[in-house]
Amino acid sequence: MSSNAFETVDCVVVGAGVVGLAVARALALAGREVIVLEAAEGIGTETSSRNSEVIHAGIYYPQGSLMARTCVEGRRRLYAYCAEHGVPHRNCGKLIVATNDDESTRLVEIKGRAEANGVEGMRLLSASEATAMESNLHCTAALLSPSTGIVDSHSYMLALQGDAESRGAMLAFHSPLQRGRATENGIEIEVGGTEPTNLRCRLVVNSAGLHAPSLAQKIVGMPSDRIPTAYYAKGNYFTLAGRSPFSRLIYPVPVPGGLGVHITVDLGGQAKFGPDVEWIPGIDYTVDPHRADKFYAAVRRYWPGLKDGALQPGYAGIRPKTVPQGAPAQDFTIQGPVEHGVPGLINLFGIESPGLTASLALAEQVREIAST
Repeated sequence: MSSNAFETVDCVVVGAGVVGLAVARALALAGREVIVLEAAEGIGTETSSRNSEVIHAGIYYPQGSLMARTCVEGRRRLYAYCAEHGVPHRNCGKLIVATNDDESTRLVEIKGRAEANGVEGMRLLSASEATAMESNLHCTAALLSPSTGIVDSHSYMLALQGDAESRGAMLAFHSPLQRGRATENGIEIEVGGTEPTNLRCRLVVNSAGLHAPSLAQKIVGMPSDRIPTAYYAKGNYFTLAGRSPFSRLIYPVPVPGGLGVHITVDLGGQAKFGPDVEWIPGIDYTVDPHRADKFYAAVRRYWPGLKDGALQPGYAGIRPKTVPQGAPAQDFTIQGPVEHGVPGLINLFGIESPGLTASLALAEQVREIAST
């Protein structure tokens, strides 16, 4: 293909999930020309719309990790953004609950980690203090996180999209990136879909979520040893008929790979349970109704009042992992030219929870890398 078949553009963001939209907004606000390529028919069709919609405080992540830093900063930015833009949200708080002495001891460790990360207002509660807040709760102790909340993730994404478009960004749906090539004059990409096109980009931001590793592999010149293997940890959710028995979010002490089967409440007052952790070989969003059996046992440790047959299969999301089952926990990866040597390319790998909460802070980091 001759070089003159490529139209030159400034920035292309691949992926219109919550982080891709936040990145597009940050770049557009900085005066950059931005095109967002999305293979699906709309914004946020995968991980961004298949999660708990929780505004995380920043409690669990290792001190100094990118997850910890961007979650705490992103949470503060997100509350302010939602208030300014009229995005439905609620700062409802959450309780992390212990149901035995060993777990009660672990709450002290969790509180210490949260405070090291800069999380405000964490408070240890006795069983009676916790049940005074939530009368249906059974626990031996609890940890209150007052800065945790919930958000309407779709409204948030629409607001990000609106901000980006108002500053000139363009979104192209049904537009998968087919292949790319790093050249001296920028990254050349071929875009498929209903209106195929060829673009030469000064900057490409790979924010393709579950597909970010495979997308990086499509760019000739990207070192293969810098591309992580994709692993998929599915999280299944079950819903509860009727209103939630709790006004706050209720989390057990965390389990390997996830935060345990917890109860979140949406802005309409409905409760959902999950996610669990199910390692799978490929992308599959089916919810096996039989997994509810384990949910009943897990939830009844802290809510004995859960009735048989009350849980209905809800939906599933998939965590974009870059480490396999049993490996130490991963961190977010923002990989720029300093790390991989390809000018004009920024990869975002392993952006799982708390990616929604961290989105505005992650976008700011990408903007800073892009400006150097």
